[in-house]
Amino acid sequence: MTQPPNTTPPGTPQGYVPPRQSVPPTYAGIPAYPAGGPARPPYPVLAPPPVAPNGQPLASFADRLLAWMIDTALATAVAVVLFVPVFIWLFQRMFSEMDRLDAGTEPDPTRFMGEFLLPMLIAEFAVFAVLLGFYWLYHVEYAHRTGQTLGKKAMKIRIVPLDPAQTLTRGMAGKRYLIEFVAASLVPFLNYLDGFWQLWDKPWQQCLHDKFAGTVVVKVAP
Repeated sequence: MTQPPNTTPPGTPQGYVPPRQSVPPTYAGIPAYPAGGPARPPYPVLAPPPVAPNGQPLASFADRLLAWMIDTALATAVAVVLFVPVFIWLFQRMFSEMDRLDAGTEPDPTRFMGEFLLPMLIAEFAVFAVLLGFYWLYHVEYAHRTGQTLGKKAMKIRIVPLDPAQTLTRGMAGKRYLIEFVAASLVPFLNYLDGFWQLWDKPWQQCLHDKFAGTVVVKVAP
């Protein structure tokens, strides 16, 4: 049997053991998380935007507010065009009555009510009735076809049924109209409550008129 060569230098004492050479440790990389522990992402993960039952992203409060402002500006323009001539006529009658009083004529309260105050009240009621009629044509008859008004088209949002299997009907749009315009015009502060309800409503971010009609408002692709 062959013996390994003797590499001990001459003159080395009996039983001498040479020291081990130290090897620098190599970099083993980032230690892994223990098995079964929570998986920690290397960066914060943003929550996905809320979506409607049909999978489309819900419209934001800002988008809906801007769409409402556009539609309200349009309705105001219609009211101004229709009723400015009426109010000009009423104020002319009022100034004529004031000139008659300045001339020393005995004031007649019954005539004042019949010729100025009553026509003014009738004109205000007519403004209210015509605006409600315009809102019906605009927010029901026009909007239920595509789910959009001009304001919603500008902001790229759309009314859709909460149930994805349904389509937006005139009845749904009519229920929205009853809360958003009729009831909100008669009940104090209901219009504010209706609009701001979206901010805390979960999970569909509905206003009160959405809940009553079974609809949501979604963001559509540009």
